[in-house]
Amino acid sequence: MGNQQRSSGHTMEIVNEIHKGIIGTPYKAVAFYTNARGEVPIQKRAPVPQGLDWELFQGPAPRRDYTEETWNYNWHWYGWEYGTAEAGNNGTHELDVARWALNVDFPLHVEVEAGKRHFAQDGWDMYDTMEATFRFAGDKIIKWDGKSRNGYDTYGGSGRGTIIYGSEGSVFVDRGKYILYDRSGKIIKSSNSESNEGGTALGGGGDMSTMHMMNFFDTIRGKAQLNVPIEDASISMAMVHYSNIASRIEKGFAIDDKTGSMFDRDAMKLWGRNYAPGWEPKL
Repeated sequence: MGNQQRSSGHTMEIVNEIHKGIIGTPYKAVAFYTNARGEVPIQKRAPVPQGLDWELFQGPAPRRDYTEETWNYNWHWYGWEYGTAEAGNNGTHELDVARWALNVDFPLHVEVEAGKRHFAQDGWDMYDTMEATFRFAGDKIIKWDGKSRNGYDTYGGSGRGTIIYGSEGSVFVDRGKYILYDRSGKIIKSSNSESNEGGTALGGGGDMSTMHMMNFFDTIRGKAQLNVPIEDASISMAMVHYSNIASRIEKGFAIDDKTGSMFDRDAMKLWGRNYAPGWEPKL
């Protein structure tokens, strides 16, 4: 679900300090991901790659022929049957840290500006650039800045991470470190971890993911508690869907911050999918 940073030692440390008031009242977080992904091929019908179970890969999605490059990571942007674009690919990680740091649940409203800005004629079906704003009770805000194909280093020195602003200071945190600043911007404290978790490169994975899975297994064994229960993690995933839905219907909308329901008829049309025969949910 993209929440493995909840098992990162340095992130747990600084979020705990934020909750104790080390930057005063946290009011805003900016979650970002920056990459310079290149042009992708236009989809063409192709033989299913050896070793790929195309039937299983498609899962509940309506069936179609295999197209080249789909298995090779590009399923992320080759249509809404399987993909969730960059918000669901990498945004889920950073949005979860932002929400955790601000200690918020469902938002009250989402507003999105998104579009395909690069390689206009290639096979990328979805947006490749998105700015989303989520507003929460208590006058708190989370912004998501996702740039899939423009590598400009907006936030200095890291292709991904989260910045948390408070009334008395700020924090930058990513998979490898955190930096604590006072209100004037002076560095007060920093901490570098020895994590080898994947950054913006393909594949990801690393010791943070391993620790997250060990927390899961140890919880089953009765030796630990989950660092993030599924009912909490699902709220971060809902934020991904809110942003994608807002981009698809080209308008923002209000949200019930108690239940997560969307107060928009057009949005609710996308709060589900068409299922392939035999994959329909059974309630």
